[in-house]
Amino acid sequence: MGPLDGLRVLDLSSVLMGPYASQILGDYGAEVIKVEAPAGDLVREIQPSRSAGMGAMFLNSNRSKQSIVLNLKTAEGRDAVLRMVADCDVVLSNVRPRKMDRLGLTWEALSAANPRIIYAALVGFDQQGPYAGRPAYDDLIQGGVCIPHLFERAGQQPAYVPAAICDRIVGMSAVNAILAAVIERGKSGQGQKVEVPMFETMLSMILADHLGGLTFMPPLDHGGYKRHLSPDRKPYETKDGYVCALIYNDGHWERFFRELGRPDMPAADPRYATFAARMEHIDEVYAELGTLMKTRTTAEWLDLFDRADVPALPMHSFESVLEDPHLREVGFFEEVDHPTEGRIRQMAVPTSFSRTPATPERLAPRQGADGAEVLSRMGFTADEITALAQSGALTLPDAQKTEGAE
Repeated sequence: MGPLDGLRVLDLSSVLMGPYASQILGDYGAEVIKVEAPAGDLVREIQPSRSAGMGAMFLNSNRSKQSIVLNLKTAEGRDAVLRMVADCDVVLSNVRPRKMDRLGLTWEALSAANPRIIYAALVGFDQQGPYAGRPAYDDLIQGGVCIPHLFERAGQQPAYVPAAICDRIVGMSAVNAILAAVIERGKSGQGQKVEVPMFETMLSMILADHLGGLTFMPPLDHGGYKRHLSPDRKPYETKDGYVCALIYNDGHWERFFRELGRPDMPAADPRYATFAARMEHIDEVYAELGTLMKTRTTAEWLDLFDRADVPALPMHSFESVLEDPHLREVGFFEEVDHPTEGRIRQMAVPTSFSRTPATPERLAPRQGADGAEVLSRMGFTADEITALAQSGALTLPDAQKTEGAE
């Protein structure tokens, strides 16, 4: 029974940002009902997969949920959703507001169905600005919040981070906002609409590091945190691979040089003497470290860093991280049997709770697998479920169609 046991979430989102947020809520114990269009969530088709509609990325973003297929473009589908809203705590959507309005699922309609509902709208941009109606995808937002520019400032070609970091980070931010609204509702008894924009959320994170001298009026520089933008801030090449280490504060440097047999450093070189001096000469410091690291093996450096109590890790690959001794000890990866996809590997919930452990009990569902069960639990009769299916508003797996007819 996770800490959010008793919270019911109606998830109208698709792709990554919204589903990642709802998976976290589900992992924490909330009951999450994923409403899919007849075509299904697009991410179901991202390969690799063992069977159609159950790709790896979908499996890793949609556990701890039940799936129901409703055609919200039909009056019957819309009415069914509003009836479900009346018995939910949170509605989550990353559909553009204009489309939600066309479906008749406005904030006004949702709050009329349930005055205590919390409507979390994950949007591309603040809805008060000229970008309000634009579509937003991770690549676009990365560009808009200066991430490719960071690569350029570091002496590289502009590039995207090769992961959907905007979708994931904004999804986590949405969880924070939803839970804040839940806490407030506990005091006021009233629901509210919460908008979480990708553009502004990501920009606030990036510029917390890199607004730099542009923080001041007039500006003191052109922005950017010098250490992050150093061209040699990267995994250090060793004799036989790479190692990731951060020799950061005065204690780190003193112990590092002592282990190297150079206790006279950093006092002997003013560039290393203080934190401010190292930041001023960070490009030289990182370049010299890069040359030094090539003189020993990865294992030798990791042993030295451990003795010096300097933060360091090997540079993992997708395969090697599966064998990381720490992750193995804490049970981060586990093998489970999916009811339709066979043996799969999944990741544990990173956060731990002392009294209410977050232990996912549901693996990612087949499309529409839980439709009849969900509706029945929310007060729909067998005849009503059959009528929804016959109208085309509800799509049920063949087994559920038979059960509904009975």
